Amino acid sequence: MAPKLYMFKSSAVVRSVLLNEAALGFPLEHVVVNFLKGEQFKPEFLKLNPLHTLPTLVDGDKVIFDSAAINIYLVEKYGKGSSLYPNDPYEKALVNEILHFASSQFLISAAQIIKPIMLKGAKEISSADTNEMITTYGYLEKLLEGRTWATGDKLTLADFALIPMVTSTHIVIPIDKNKFPNITAWLNRAERLPYYHINAEGDEEFKTQFFERLHSKC
Repeated sequence: MAPKLYMFKSSAVVRSVLLNEAALGFPLEHVVVNFLKGEQFKPEFLKLNPLHTLPTLVDGDKVIFDSAAINIYLVEKYGKGSSLYPNDPYEKALVNEILHFASSQFLISAAQIIKPIMLKGAKEISSADTNEMITTYGYLEKLLEGRTWATGDKLTLADFALIPMVTSTHIVIPIDKNKFPNITAWLNRAERLPYYHINAEGDEEFKTQFFERLHSKC
């Protein structure tokens, strides 16, 4: 029986797992949990994940509910020999470094903008939050300097963590291609991945949901 992935496609962190799934060619059973309708608070889901977060992976009696942890688990268990999460200690450290950057600095900056509108009814984005996001773009621009992919010349889980976050945030706070050429070139490469459509579809869902909430009267 395939592992179950509890997911909602407009979520950037969910899409990081969907990209990994496609790259590995290892199909998961998708179970949609609509977090905009609060389905993550249903008792049966809380039994699996008391933090009520997506994505959540259930593989037999094992439950994992962090996107980076899920991706590492999937590669190590089902993608033996894959370079997406390398065996070399230094190369692995570089991937972990970007995974931590994605889940801390980048996610925090993006969430300050996106979460209040998606989940709390906010109707505007503050200039301070916009500036913080642009500062974070600057950090990523520097990290990508001289690199084809997030950690060097090979596509890794670090890219899958960043791609959905960057493209979704770009919808809200556009990335200036002149100011951030490294990010722009990296995104262009990402868009040529054979399974990139998975991310593009999720971005379209996110875009619709975000601007419906931003411009709604209630």
